[in-house]
Amino acid sequence: MTNLSQTFDDSPMNKSFDFAKAPGHLVRRAQQIAVALFMAELAAEDVTPVQFAILNAVMDTPGIDQITLAGRVAFDAATSGSVIGRLETKGWIKREAHQIDRRRKLLWLTSTGHSATLQMKTAVERVQENLLKPLSHEESEHLATLLSKLVAGHELKAP
Repeated sequence: MTNLSQTFDDSPMNKSFDFAKAPGHLVRRAQQIAVALFMAELAAEDVTPVQFAILNAVMDTPGIDQITLAGRVAFDAATSGSVIGRLETKGWIKREAHQIDRRRKLLWLTSTGHSATLQMKTAVERVQENLLKPLSHEESEHLATLLSKLVAGHELKAP
C-alpha cells in the first residue's frame, strides 16, 4: 500500500495555498472582525452595517434617490430597496416618489431616524477604534490609505 503523502515531492506546486498570507483572505477576515465588532456594539439598535451606511448617507444628502444612494454606499441597487424598506418600517426613513419621475424614490431621515443615526455614529466610531486597536496611529492611517487606494483602483476598472 502506497502512502499518498510520499507520492508528491516537496515542490511549491504540491503545497496548499497559504491563506494566512493571502490579501483576499485577510481582507475577508478583517471584514468578519469589523462586522462582529459592529454587531456587538450596536446590538441594542438592531441595525446592520449596510443599514447604518444608508442612514449616514441619507443624513449627508437629504432627498437622495435610491439608485444614487446604492452607488454611494457600494450596495446592489436592486437589494437596497428591501433594506430601505426595513428602515422605513422602523420609522427611520421616509421614502417619496419624485414629482416628475414617479419611478424615482427620494429618501429623507425622519426626526427619529436622524436622532438614531447620530446616536449610532458615536458607537460606530468606537467600533473603528476597537478594530484598529492592534495598530499604532501611523499604522492605522497607513492601512486606511492602502485600503482606499486598493478600493479606488478596482472601482476605476468596474464597468
